[in-house]
Amino acid sequence: MASWPSPSTDTSSPDTVAAVDLGSNSFHMIVARAADGDLQVIDRLKEMVRLGEGLTDAKQLLPAMVDRALACLERFGQRLREMPPDSVRAVGTNTLRQVDPAFGFLEQAEQALGHAINVIAGREEARLIYLGVANGLAVGAGRRLVVDIGGGSTELIVGEGVTPRLRESLQMGCVSMSHEGFPDGRLSADHMDQAELAGALEIRPIREQFRHADWRQVVGSSGTIRAIARVVEARGWSPDGISAGALDRLRDTLIGFGNCGAIELKGLSEQRKPVFAGGVAVLRALFTTLGIEHMQISQEALREGLIYEMMGRIRHEDVRQRTVGKLCQRFGVDEEYADRIKTTAIAFYGQLAQSWGLTSSDHLNMLGWASRLHEIGLMIGHSHYQKHGAYLLRNADLSGFTRQEQNILAALVLGHRRKFPSQEFLALPTLVRDNSRRLCIILRLAVLLHRGRSPTTKPCPMLNLDGERLRLTFPEGWLSQHPQTRLELEQETERLAPADIKLEYR
Repeated sequence: MASWPSPSTDTSSPDTVAAVDLGSNSFHMIVARAADGDLQVIDRLKEMVRLGEGLTDAKQLLPAMVDRALACLERFGQRLREMPPDSVRAVGTNTLRQVDPAFGFLEQAEQALGHAINVIAGREEARLIYLGVANGLAVGAGRRLVVDIGGGSTELIVGEGVTPRLRESLQMGCVSMSHEGFPDGRLSADHMDQAELAGALEIRPIREQFRHADWRQVVGSSGTIRAIARVVEARGWSPDGISAGALDRLRDTLIGFGNCGAIELKGLSEQRKPVFAGGVAVLRALFTTLGIEHMQISQEALREGLIYEMMGRIRHEDVRQRTVGKLCQRFGVDEEYADRIKTTAIAFYGQLAQSWGLTSSDHLNMLGWASRLHEIGLMIGHSHYQKHGAYLLRNADLSGFTRQEQNILAALVLGHRRKFPSQEFLALPTLVRDNSRRLCIILRLAVLLHRGRSPTTKPCPMLNLDGERLRLTFPEGWLSQHPQTRLELEQETERLAPADIKLEYR
């Protein structure tokens, strides 16, 4: 569930930040601070929760799994609860992408952690993984392929430096493959063949694209890959990372055990044994299908990517700004007009922010982004273009944005004209519902004042709250000289009334 934080009285350094990764296999927490341009890890916790094991066909979680996950988050929360909300970012990945929001787990998880939790899309997860891995590698290593095997999904990214060029999220992981490929923990050559074939079929649609992406180096992240590397190194099969030959020998060794419970390998923890064979099957499918001969190992992954991104935002290097700029270019936005909308919207925001409790920097960001993007649907068609724009923002791959942020942005764009979409806002998480609705009202009024698209400077009316009423006050005599604006305000008053929004103007 997304939530915009309130101001905190915490006086700790803004350069101290924390990231929480709620994966399908493990939950991770990392606390770090910036020190001389580098990250200094202060605290790190990991628990093998295996959330993916508790996902039912009805897209809910088994009660025992809910209890295990909440207990873990409460332990994390003891460390994070005193940190300012803006300095903590928690994300959910594959399993939480699948859990029915109506099940209510996210609300319980947020309460246990003491901070907002956002679910991120697979390709956004891939971008953040690459950011974490790339920042931990030597500069100038050329184009690389990064592989991360999670509990329920596998992310593949090709990039150069700290910039991802190609990214994909596949629906297979160590937990899901172990359950589907090795029922009751049985290990056999046939089971392994079938699991690797299932992996190859999942990779097949993007196989050629990634095989011919001209990478020179392969880097593996995630606990699954690091566990495999520890095992093959302990056996003396591959002293530096994972080789294709070492992976073949590991496969044969696993089959020899006959059952996951019987696995005894130096370097492999008891907790990882139930899902180890599934992880090996996924990795071997990747090696075989993509032609990988050797893989280096990274200690960084998604949580480090979150930390680096948060550090960037503290320094005003927000990838979301770049994403919005690219969308404007791609969909031919009239940016001069959009900037006029944004200027008026921000002026209204300044007049209402305290009264309406719009106190987070992300409130202002979201309003500015919606102002710039409110017309992107025109590229598809003029009729109902607000609906086209909302669809694009809800479903596009927007780097830097969480799924919830995209839903909020889509609701603002959908609601910027015509009928006020009350149901759209009711569908948003409770913690952001009212503030998103208020931002939409501000955007609507800014758009209305510029409907004629004239570059001529408009008056700056006062917008304030008078009890439960919004009052818009223009310079004396201005409305009588602009009857079209008066008529539009009259229509807007009627459109807002069914949503219990009372607008007055004079």
